[in-house]
Amino acid sequence: MANPLAAAIAALAAPDASDRAAAAAELYQAGRALSEPVLRRWRSDAELARLLGGATPQITVGIAVTPETFARICAANGSPRQAEVPAEQDAREFELHFDGGISLDILTTRDPAGSGAVARYLAKLGEGVQQVEYRTEDVERATRIVKERFSVPPVYPETRPGANGTRINFFLAPTIENGRVLIELYELPKSP
Repeated sequence: MANPLAAAIAALAAPDASDRAAAAAELYQAGRALSEPVLRRWRSDAELARLLGGATPQITVGIAVTPETFARICAANGSPRQAEVPAEQDAREFELHFDGGISLDILTTRDPAGSGAVARYLAKLGEGVQQVEYRTEDVERATRIVKERFSVPPVYPETRPGANGTRINFFLAPTIENGRVLIELYELPKSP
């Protein structure tokens, strides 16, 4: 079965900025559609809804791509600064932002034959929406709420360092269609 998002992923490296923006919108909407039913349930909890940004959540869709595709997308978009990712996570990434609040995190592996999460995703599923990221004010509190009130265990028992000094945790949350979606909750570094 062909990847329905393959053309959109390829178009992120298109020479024309409007083609890249249209592709980004398609990928962003695909990621939002995967996670929205889960987040709708989670946001029914008033405390968690507040921690996830209230009425205006900050959402980024993570797109896993091969190192070759990563290089093409990076070059076509003016070589944005790559994030500082902890070495044990075996990932490289940079963000792309488009009009309309569209934010993508372009992810690849440092070692295609490695055992990192992105390498495993690419080996199993190929390029596509790997995760949907939601900013939170307090990742530890949000993690406890999701675990205790929604019975979704975090991927990591403890919050861990993420890219650019963030603090993160992940949830492999069940979807309505009997699938799963990887949701990252992240907290920005505290100002000094």
